[in-house]
Amino acid sequence: MEAAEYRVWVRAPEHVRPVDASTTDQVPTEPLPPAPTSVVREVLGERRPSDWVLAKVREGRGPARGVLHAPDCEEAPEGSPLLDVQRALDVAEKPGTQLCTLCGCAQELTPLLSGFDHITDS
Repeated sequence: MEAAEYRVWVRAPEHVRPVDASTTDQVPTEPLPPAPTSVVREVLGERRPSDWVLAKVREGRGPARGVLHAPDCEEAPEGSPLLDVQRALDVAEKPGTQLCTLCGCAQELTPLLSGFDHITDS
């Protein structure tokens, strides 16, 4: 058997109740240390919005084309409606739609578009 420390957060009265004729005034308590900052969060910073924006591009004749951007991209049109991830993926699958590489849209959505085809059973 190995000695180990175990900590858990409990909420009174939902999880605990006092034992009759006892007092907890002398029970030592200490605050838990703050959770360490994630290395990913340190590198990437705060999370960007999870929505996407479609900039429509019309080049003469032919079908309308578009470019998907993150809403904070400097190339994204202001006032365009926000698309959730599923809608953005639907738009990205249409011919003529490009994914912006400036804001990282291409890097974030391309793996979702290609799915798990690249994973093998090896």
